[in-house]
Amino acid sequence: MRLSPLALCCASLLSCSLSQAFELSSPTIQNGQPLSKTEEFSGFGCNGANRAPALNWRDAPAGTRSFAVTLYDPDAPTGSGWWHWLLFNLPESTTALAAAAGQAKGPELPAGSVQSLTDYGAPGFGGACPPPGDKPHRYIFTVHALSVEKLDLDATAMPALVGYMLNANSLGTATLTATYSRPARD
Repeated sequence: MRLSPLALCCASLLSCSLSQAFELSSPTIQNGQPLSKTEEFSGFGCNGANRAPALNWRDAPAGTRSFAVTLYDPDAPTGSGWWHWLLFNLPESTTALAAAAGQAKGPELPAGSVQSLTDYGAPGFGGACPPPGDKPHRYIFTVHALSVEKLDLDATAMPALVGYMLNANSLGTATLTATYSRPARD
């Protein structure tokens, strides 16, 4: 039995509409809602716990061979935003990170994963720390599905280089955006 081109097109569209979108969620933070002191940096005038939230993702694009996770603040008053977390070479079987997985030594991370330098100048999760009295900043958590098993980078890789490699090997991304602000100083 041969299907007409119209039937094949309709079947293809139906298949696409039934497939799930790549999705990122968290049991500890909510999309569009403020972060807590738990996710605030400890330093630069901030005194939070500097603990990464737990993250979960599902329905990665076909062909995914590894994942990366980034945290970026586009509202930082730098002219180029602020990279708070760059984690890559997560195995394709990874679908979640436990809370605090972003600690500098990464005891909760899968073997072979790498955390590289943030704009704080050190690897690992660096929490929110906007200037006091500034408008709420957006903190964009992104999981990147990659077409390669690993990026040939180490923990000394600069954020721009990591970003370049992520974009060059991306199959898709899923994001979760939280906000954070600090009161003005007296």
